Amino acid sequence: MKARIIITLKNGVLDPQGKAIENAVGALGIGGVQSVRQGKFFEVELAASSQADARETVERMCRELLANTVIENYTYEIEG
Repeated sequence: MKARIIITLKNGVLDPQGKAIENAVGALGIGGVQSVRQGKFFEVELAASSQADARETVERMCRELLANTVIENYTYEIEG
């Protein structure tokens, strides 16, 4: 099975990297970009016997390792 995990900052959390990208886009003369928020993307291969086992593994990975749940949200999809 394959999991695709997306981690983003919660609303209201400052995003200096996103702001730097936003400024760089403007400096390149690319118009129409109003705001940039950055995040993280993970693609994980899982050796799980069921969707439930895969979800349990991904949930634990996100809560305990990949996301700082105080300031970040996570979503994921599992294929297979």
